[in-house]
Amino acid sequence: MFLRLRDIREDSDKTQTEMAELLGCAQQTYSRYENEKTQMSYQTLCRLADYFGTSVDYLLGHTDERTPYPPSRRK
Repeated sequence: MFLRLRDIREDSDKTQTEMAELLGCAQQTYSRYENEKTQMSYQTLCRLADYFGTSVDYLLGHTDERTPYPPSRRK
């Protein structure tokens, strides 16, 4: 499911430990996210997309467009 999680982390020169600290989880937990052994919450996925400046769909491999979508204009 998280086809691009490892690639985008490595492209940003971040370690699993650094990402785990950002998310407030153990390095082993983050490793399980990358290896698709554990599913992360929607909130965590959104946090990663915001951190990397991309969309959730990009992280999931649903689009090749790395640029995030424009913010919603909901009232």
